[in-house]
Amino acid sequence: MALITEDHLEQQCLEWFKELGYAYAFAPDLAPDGTTPERTDFRQVILTGRLRSALQRLNPEVPAGTIESAVLQLANPNVPGLLASNRNFHRWMTQGLPITYLDGNQQVGIRLKVIGFEDPSVNDWLVLNQLAIQGTKHNRRPDVVVYVNGLPLAVIELKNPADEKADIWAAFNQLQTYKQDIPDLFTPNVLLVISDGIQARLGSLSADRERFQRWRTIEGENHLDPLGNHRDLETLVRGIFDKGRLLEFVRSFCLFEEDGQIIKKIAAYHQFHAVRAAVESVVRASRPDGDKKGGVVWHTQGAGKSIEMACLAGKLLTDPRLENPTLVMVTDRQDLDGQLFGVFAGAGDLLGESPKQADSRQELRDLLANRPSGGIIFTTIQKFATEPDEDKFPALTDRHNIVVICDEAHRTQYGFKGRFDTKTGEIKYGLAKALRDALPQATFLAFTGTPISQDDRDTQAVFGHYVSVYDIQQAVEDGATVPIYYESRLAKLALKEPLLPQVDEQVDDLFSDEDDIPAAERAKSRWAALEALVGAEPRLKQVAADLVAHYEQRSRTQPGKAMVVAMSRDICARLYDAIVALRPEWHDDDPKKGAIKVVMTASASDEQYLQPHHTTKQQKKDLEKRFKDPADPLKIVLVRDMWLTGFDAPCMATMYVDKPMKGANLAQAIARVNRVFKDKPGGLVVDYIGIAPQLKEALATYTASKGKGAPTIDTSEALRILKEKLQVARDLLHPIEWSGFRDPKTAMALLPNCLDHILELPEGKKRYCDTVLAMTKAFALCGTLDEAMALNDEVTFLHAPITV
Repeated sequence: MALITEDHLEQQCLEWFKELGYAYAFAPDLAPDGTTPERTDFRQVILTGRLRSALQRLNPEVPAGTIESAVLQLANPNVPGLLASNRNFHRWMTQGLPITYLDGNQQVGIRLKVIGFEDPSVNDWLVLNQLAIQGTKHNRRPDVVVYVNGLPLAVIELKNPADEKADIWAAFNQLQTYKQDIPDLFTPNVLLVISDGIQARLGSLSADRERFQRWRTIEGENHLDPLGNHRDLETLVRGIFDKGRLLEFVRSFCLFEEDGQIIKKIAAYHQFHAVRAAVESVVRASRPDGDKKGGVVWHTQGAGKSIEMACLAGKLLTDPRLENPTLVMVTDRQDLDGQLFGVFAGAGDLLGESPKQADSRQELRDLLANRPSGGIIFTTIQKFATEPDEDKFPALTDRHNIVVICDEAHRTQYGFKGRFDTKTGEIKYGLAKALRDALPQATFLAFTGTPISQDDRDTQAVFGHYVSVYDIQQAVEDGATVPIYYESRLAKLALKEPLLPQVDEQVDDLFSDEDDIPAAERAKSRWAALEALVGAEPRLKQVAADLVAHYEQRSRTQPGKAMVVAMSRDICARLYDAIVALRPEWHDDDPKKGAIKVVMTASASDEQYLQPHHTTKQQKKDLEKRFKDPADPLKIVLVRDMWLTGFDAPCMATMYVDKPMKGANLAQAIARVNRVFKDKPGGLVVDYIGIAPQLKEALATYTASKGKGAPTIDTSEALRILKEKLQVARDLLHPIEWSGFRDPKTAMALLPNCLDHILELPEGKKRYCDTVLAMTKAFALCGTLDEAMALNDEVTFLHAPITV
């Protein structure tokens, strides 16, 4: 008899719900033939009696006949498509069900409350187990279903922790089957939970495997895994199913996006707690006696900042303490402004209103000047520039409930220090001061993926203290991002030694001056000189040859797309030519075809050789969609500045850097490869220009800000792990003599012997599989190194026994 069974786990899970104040019922008792029936047939998933009572309690002024009509509508929403139906139902739950009824002779239109969000005690809380449901083809029985007001808001599928074959992914697969066979159960769904007793994961209705994540907190984000390791399920249940937190989550932390298909996104624990902390910080700072510093949310690149900001906006707009505030979303790049605006525009249900985007300086002034309340306004900080006849930017409003949210808080958001203009004798100030002049009573909140502390641009000095930190180590541990590995290919290019100091010196000079406006002007000639050196034809041919060989070798062990970052549009175009000269089949004139493209801005005055790479706005969108689609043949893009910030393509595994970058710009760029995608073990940054010193500088800043984990890991570390696991695999096969494995006939004869030996060892199968999987993962990260390539055959053979 097993020490722990699935039933034991189920009963323990139910006990936790009871401790949280939920009523419990054994689902068969509520069945049509049960002792206390609440279902008329086995297809019914909504408990209509409980729903009716809740609607009457929440809407006492509404006639009984209208309540009955509402029960029928909620029980039979009649919206085609599961996700479309789920989105519609979520709107009813959070905003109310639109109904009309007669009050005397007058017709009244209201939104009927389905859930009482202000007071958990007005709702009906129930947890069931073993709910038998009749599907169209099969009958199914989910393990645990959580009901609020008779609506099934969560489904929990459990697997036996003692059964090696039944892990959390077996539970995940079972949920996918349920969605096909009993879709009605998921129309009101908010949360899906899978667990094997050791691990537990939480996901949305549309989430794939990599989007099911742990919930590691109960009360707040500063206390991770408060119950200890390997108690994921209890932490998750107590953390998210607390009545107050669950209501808040349903109302403010779910959103839908649509781009050809509907995707439902829900907040992870770090986003949930960060938004809550940011709201309290903004409320405090915005009071008449507040310091107007709303704080800094430092969440590492790729951790879902856009969702976080949309959820924050929704909560700020509905917080009565802020008295219907106006939100001003500020970025310092046009593409970032557009990307973030797109997320907000698609989140209308969550926000309750449509955002506005200022397309000009005058439109920004018109949108803000004397605005009485409300609204979400998007702008770039450049639109706060003064007009030629203005000494300073005019105050547009002195309201204290304006919240300015700065995305990627660095560079232009600082700039308070005056600068003496040697031509005019005037003292000039940065755009940040103009922003403060325009909105003198506003509260400022910053989001950043990279901590910055340099001279007077210190993040906290401008925006206040950190209100939430989610660093690289935590993001990788949670599976929110993958680690970034670094590989230098400078030696492979055999760049002439005398030129290296010259490159380093020029790059350092440019870096040191890049944020000083007059110096930046003076640096143009030096940048041009460096560009000429980097873009020399012989060197570009070397880079192209090495890049093609490297990408093809890497694709054998880690398939994925690649981005090449070059110094200029000219170099992008000429490097493209050098690459397609080696691989002509990658080229195609049609933007909708071909394996490689240049993505850049275009000008009518461009020289002829740049013209083939010109694209319209729609063609750029199409290229973006192609690159993000793992199945599309477009595998490599060359860019100068585009797509380096705010661009999310999880299937991109490699970035080739041939452009000087540093600080936040470098950190943001390389983070393009840290997105989670299927079994991608990590992203790889390949260096052709010499960014190692700048990466060290980024690490120093990061460490000084108390961040844990490293921005990048050298591929030599993956090589070390590969060698270590290789030796462990060799030791596990001892004393079998398998040195002749390179001969195919010998290899086939050796395999059965290796398998028999592994299975005879104590826990041999598990030990060998774990070792080999770690080994192949490490090889996927460093397989382009010469030392790793020399081990390729051995790695392949040692992997064979686990595929048989």
